[in-house]
Amino acid sequence: MPQSPITIAGKKISPGTHHLIELPVASLYTHTVMHLPVHVIHGRAVGPKLFVSAAIHGDELNGVEVIRRLLEQKLLKQLRGTLIAIPFVNSFGMLQHSRYLPDRRDLNRSFPGSEKGSLAARLAHIFLNQIVKHCEYGIDLHTAAINRTNLPQIRANLTDAETRELARVFGVPVLLNANTRDGSLREAAAEHGIKMLLYEAGEALRFDELSIHAGLRGIINVMRYLQMLRPRTNKSAQRVTEPYIAHGSSWIRAPHSGLLTMHIKLGDRINKDQLLGKVVDPSDMFNSNEFIIISSISGIVIGKTILPLVNEGDAILHIASFEDTCEIAAEVDTFQQLMTQEKL
Repeated sequence: MPQSPITIAGKKISPGTHHLIELPVASLYTHTVMHLPVHVIHGRAVGPKLFVSAAIHGDELNGVEVIRRLLEQKLLKQLRGTLIAIPFVNSFGMLQHSRYLPDRRDLNRSFPGSEKGSLAARLAHIFLNQIVKHCEYGIDLHTAAINRTNLPQIRANLTDAETRELARVFGVPVLLNANTRDGSLREAAAEHGIKMLLYEAGEALRFDELSIHAGLRGIINVMRYLQMLRPRTNKSAQRVTEPYIAHGSSWIRAPHSGLLTMHIKLGDRINKDQLLGKVVDPSDMFNSNEFIIISSISGIVIGKTILPLVNEGDAILHIASFEDTCEIAAEVDTFQQLMTQEKL
């Protein structure tokens, strides 16, 4: 069935076209107008409307590259439905290499926003009303916070059957059933009946090829599942990653302030009571003040600090718990190897 034109941010988009809309959001001190770049690819045939967004936190750059590569895909010429891609939502934070907006607010705690509120509230209001509300589905791309890194993972409301299936087909081994947080984009989207996935992978202010490849692959998998793109032929079929839903997750924290020594990698299997590393006093040349770190749980490392300087209580390892830790550990290892070899 042929598709009708769609209006996004006041712009009429005809079927079979790709438009870049530069949506004004605010100005800098210099009166330089800041825009929200919105790519709208409106297919000729009727289908779902999906938004893909990155850099809601301005220092989370992997998703920016994921969307750039997504928009280069020739298969989008056969798109059914509508893809709305926003390579960076928080351009203010991106300019400053910062997670936050200039008012020090977290954009992902500022939804649904307000026309007359703070800068964060105004940007959230524009993004939600001009972009998100036009869609039935969304994928929001994130990385770990500064000085941390995350294993590729999907966080979503997995109690919803359709969302759980979208998370499964995305194709990363770790799924977390995550409650929505007050003021988050996911919470605002859910209130409007929009099914959303949150993809976490890599670290802030860095490109990580494995995380980028897995994110691009996952978006294309979801679009194929939604029949926005043609299915793969048998000849080019991908290996399907078996996802595992975590029962829960918790952080191991530094027992003392000092220098952290730890030889644990993302995806490693951790056993309860396992020695993970130690914190030492940098002023003690005889190492008499060593504080060993013992795991209180078993599971898979899905996040870790990359900074060797820690304060007492700092989160150093994020461990997810599963029914069968051996199986998920093997799948994570296979997934990591696959992402270094596979071509889309």
